[in-house]
Amino acid sequence: MQERKIYSHRVWMDGKLQPATVSFSGPSITAIQFEKAADAEDFADAVIMPGVIDAHVHINEPGRTEWEGFETATQAAAAGGSTTIIDMPLNASPVTTTHEAFVEKLESSKGKMNVNVGFYAGLVPGNSGQLEALIQDGVVGVKCFLTHSGIDEFPNVTEKDLDEAMPIIAKYKLPLLAHCELYDEEVACGFGENPTSYRHYLASRPKQWENDAVDLMIRKCREHNCPVHIVHVASAEALGKIAAAKKEGLPITAETCTQYIFFNAEDIPDANCIYKCAPPIRERANNDQLKQALQDGTLDFIATDHSPAPPDIKEMETGNLKKAWGGIAGIQFLLTASWTALKDMMTLEAFIPLVTSKPAAFLKAHRKGAIAVENDADFVIWYPEAPQIVKEQDIFFRYKISPYLAQSLSATVVETIVNGATVYQMQSIKTKNKGQWLLKK
Repeated sequence: MQERKIYSHRVWMDGKLQPATVSFSGPSITAIQFEKAADAEDFADAVIMPGVIDAHVHINEPGRTEWEGFETATQAAAAGGSTTIIDMPLNASPVTTTHEAFVEKLESSKGKMNVNVGFYAGLVPGNSGQLEALIQDGVVGVKCFLTHSGIDEFPNVTEKDLDEAMPIIAKYKLPLLAHCELYDEEVACGFGENPTSYRHYLASRPKQWENDAVDLMIRKCREHNCPVHIVHVASAEALGKIAAAKKEGLPITAETCTQYIFFNAEDIPDANCIYKCAPPIRERANNDQLKQALQDGTLDFIATDHSPAPPDIKEMETGNLKKAWGGIAGIQFLLTASWTALKDMMTLEAFIPLVTSKPAAFLKAHRKGAIAVENDADFVIWYPEAPQIVKEQDIFFRYKISPYLAQSLSATVVETIVNGATVYQMQSIKTKNKGQWLLKK
């Protein structure tokens, strides 16, 4: 297989941007020179860095493939510079809560992986006996909900379910990922009478729900010494709790999502369901604290929680936020929108680990997230200073309904290389099905 050499003044290696030529042949990096090789392709001042890792997406295949599917989701990931994504166990049908369902999930992804794909197992009431088989199958973690997931076949767990499952998960040192919202009854805030009002939707899912759920997961983490990962942190009030748990030495990690740092509740129009997700996008002052927490390490990395749905299920015509599916289509914008949101408060050097080495460390994906000889040849080549306005024809996921449409982003992806092959280049897919399963055998 022919060796390829790429050079830039700004290659991300060893914690800094520096001039280097990176050589790769097939799926692996073969050599690194800290100068321009005579036969290298010169990308000048574009940034060459490890491919972005999105540790939280919903692809919805099999069973709800009309919502998305591996083919379109992984093309969109590649178009955004992501070379590895981890698929959640729900929104597909069957949900990934048994060995048989996992086998079906693997089969459904064959021939459709344009980036690398890993998988989480699902924890639901009564399936803790299935977890060891799923862990042997190679899942990279286990996901649960503490509130209704939106999918009836993926019910939320109780404290009793956690007590059953966490010793099993802890034995294998895998993370238990938790959707942290905890509530007994609807908040009396007038949302029923104002179903198109974003302000009322926000009031219907208060920060307290998140805070209480984070408290529960910290307590359970302490009891069982089971690694816990708090997904999509949206409440800034939970940050102090997470920071204290880390200081205590508990095996706890946390992420936030691009939408929680890019958008603010004050700017969201009523009757526009593309912004609906759970937990909801909160106010600017809250979101500024989330950004700060990415800078100080309280939050470990950024993901997208890509959760698309067809226009009718998203209530695009009615604008009814109460009925609309709660999820944001954003798999393509992890790199460019997150950098746009953070560039005024952190350096590129501080930002890059949040989408590369830190999610790689969380997943224990040792050959990913860093440019080094023998690591996987997964790269994104991009310009952090090349503005773009997102147009419908630029979007590769199935439905072009996304809050990122028409947004002005500060960065542009030039090329995405997966296992040594150019998958995306200059607004088109060049090669298909170059991704591999990321299984933790």
